[in-house]
Amino acid sequence: MFGRNAESWLIVGLGNPGSQYEKTKHNCGFRAIDVLASQLNCKVDKAKFQGLYGQVLWEGRKLFLLKPQTYMNLSGRSILQLSAYFNIPPQRIIVLFDDISLPPGRIRIRADGSAGGHNGIKSIISELGSQQFPRVKIGVGAKPQPDSNLADWVLSGFSASEEKHLSGALKNAAEAALCIIEKGVSESANRYNGKSE
Repeated sequence: MFGRNAESWLIVGLGNPGSQYEKTKHNCGFRAIDVLASQLNCKVDKAKFQGLYGQVLWEGRKLFLLKPQTYMNLSGRSILQLSAYFNIPPQRIIVLFDDISLPPGRIRIRADGSAGGHNGIKSIISELGSQQFPRVKIGVGAKPQPDSNLADWVLSGFSASEEKHLSGALKNAAEAALCIIEKGVSESANRYNGKSE
């Protein structure tokens, strides 16, 4: 299906499997992958590497789209298995995930960095032994009260107005991931950081 020498990239959306989590804040990564898969006409339905994945040829490159099925806190296990099997280095692994420091509708692109308290990213850094992977953060809004439970917040849904803002952000996140591959992280950040839906 693919040219032998085509460059491979892995685009990962973080989330939790199960219908009860589908529309929660923590599942923005899964939803962004769904948007991207639809754009690329790629089915993310192969069950392997502790995840669901699909593959497609885009602009002469092999793209793997992955939704880890390990639950959020162990996401890195699935990513490590697929990336090791297909020999994809961290610099070509793009992770899409929720961020409470951004309002719904905003996204932010980063080349690398720490986990910033996000357990999914913490797992990926631990498993890959590297922070050097690009990421697309999708805003879900801050906790209403500083002392309220973070897990309760990220496992809650969106209001109707937030959901409206989010749909644009998910589309931008999908486009930003492709922009990283084609133009680089800096160009993608220039185009999409701070952009509202």
